[in-house]
Amino acid sequence: MTATSELDDSFHVFDTTLRDGAQREGINLTVADKLAIARHLDDFGVGFIEGGWPGANPRDTEFFARARQEIDFRHAQLVAFGATRRAGAKASEDPQVKALLDSGAEVITLVAKSHDRHVELALRTTLDENLEMVRDTVSYLREQGRRVFVDCEHFFDGYRANPEYAKAVVRAASEAGASVVILCDTNGGMLPAQVQAVVSTVLADTGARLGIHTQDDTGCAVANTLAAVDAGATHVQCTANGYGERVGNANLFPVVAALELKYGKQVLPEGALREMTRISHAIAEVVNLTPSTHQPYVGVSAFAHKAGLHASAIKVDPDLYQHIDPELVGNTMRMLVSDMAGRASIELKGKELGVDLGGDRELVGRVVERVKERELKGYTYEAADASFELLLRGEVEGRPLKYFEVESWRAIVEDRPDGTHANEATVKLYAKGERIVATAEGNGPVNALDRALRVALEKIYPQLAKLDLVDYKVRILEGVHGTQSTTRVLISTSDGSGEWSTVGVAENVIAASWQALEDAYTYGLLRAGVEPAE
Repeated sequence: MTATSELDDSFHVFDTTLRDGAQREGINLTVADKLAIARHLDDFGVGFIEGGWPGANPRDTEFFARARQEIDFRHAQLVAFGATRRAGAKASEDPQVKALLDSGAEVITLVAKSHDRHVELALRTTLDENLEMVRDTVSYLREQGRRVFVDCEHFFDGYRANPEYAKAVVRAASEAGASVVILCDTNGGMLPAQVQAVVSTVLADTGARLGIHTQDDTGCAVANTLAAVDAGATHVQCTANGYGERVGNANLFPVVAALELKYGKQVLPEGALREMTRISHAIAEVVNLTPSTHQPYVGVSAFAHKAGLHASAIKVDPDLYQHIDPELVGNTMRMLVSDMAGRASIELKGKELGVDLGGDRELVGRVVERVKERELKGYTYEAADASFELLLRGEVEGRPLKYFEVESWRAIVEDRPDGTHANEATVKLYAKGERIVATAEGNGPVNALDRALRVALEKIYPQLAKLDLVDYKVRILEGVHGTQSTTRVLISTSDGSGEWSTVGVAENVIAASWQALEDAYTYGLLRAGVEPAE
């Protein structure tokens, strides 16, 4: 669905986490993961979300199909990525160009070769034919009503080798109708002064609207991006938390924070910057990577201070040792190492969830302490809004939200002589005054527990028949004694019209999974409008 942004088109924040960011070693996104990240990025207010390469693999093709049906974009436009047509062919007859159109995306990013050696060695065609490939593909997609951006791959290396040809590619794209031509530091070897000089020259010589895409191989991706903006670029391509191949891409969050807080540019919807820390951590949980504690602006240590000279000064004036107010980016100043949520965060989240805290400072204080206590045990609510809402409503009501009371549960894994396994679970609980015992088998102990809980409750709560467990993640948090450890489980559940995430923490994965399952079913009934048990 097309978004309607309150921002004008004069400056673009373009996110490519779902394509370029997904190339990071250790990241393997499911379609459900990509949908979840897209929702977070749209909540943050980026203007464009590059979803992947439709037609190149079934997962990206499915993502575009589901995103059109399942996400009501409020701020972002979904972008499909692909290449210029093949050498010697016509764009109108190229299957991968057709796949871009079939994706339904109203904006398309084309990657084009701008380094002469890459044209001759990788594409195995002539420099003139490469220019024609750019012109033909851009003009054809424009004729089909699509907005087109062109990524000039290896631009800075190509400019160093053959500046006139690199600029010719920019001109070809712009004159054929590309809205923005993006200069890509694909190998990540540039430094800020070099980027600024090249962008300034290309802008003056071509008159094209320019964007910037940088890799972080010299540790300068954010600085290079901002140097390009200084030189006149009005389109920045970044990834959440700097994810990307090799050492990563320009990090979306420090780039956006610098643009808004240092440059005075409004590049996000009003108030969105305060959600930055939450969004960063939530995306880290989706990709199942520990959030970087020392990431600028959003890391838990970004505004942390130890006792001593800093602490004494901060008591007088926090600005003496902080370059911004951390609340501007949704973070908090800390004097001790903690994952504590502040009062303002609780109040804002309560408002977002529709939970009236009534200005009750004592209540908010209790929630803060409860969150602190549970996060110290390993819980995280950044990517488990449903579990947090249940905790919050429990504090408001003075008792946990209950639809059923669990007497006991057990899961059995049987290893048979023939090498097969059997998984069986039994759940005993009370619901609406009735004691229920249910047993079920599954393809694993957690699946068996899920089925047993469903069998136990569906007759009393038929609304649960709609629920579907769509994602399951496990993280080992810390070792304790020998092989003992703390395990955190995140479960994503859908009722067909929306998804929510719940968290469980315990010393074994089954117990942690049970906690997350119990919260998932409870929240599903709350969403369905079912009144809790007395």
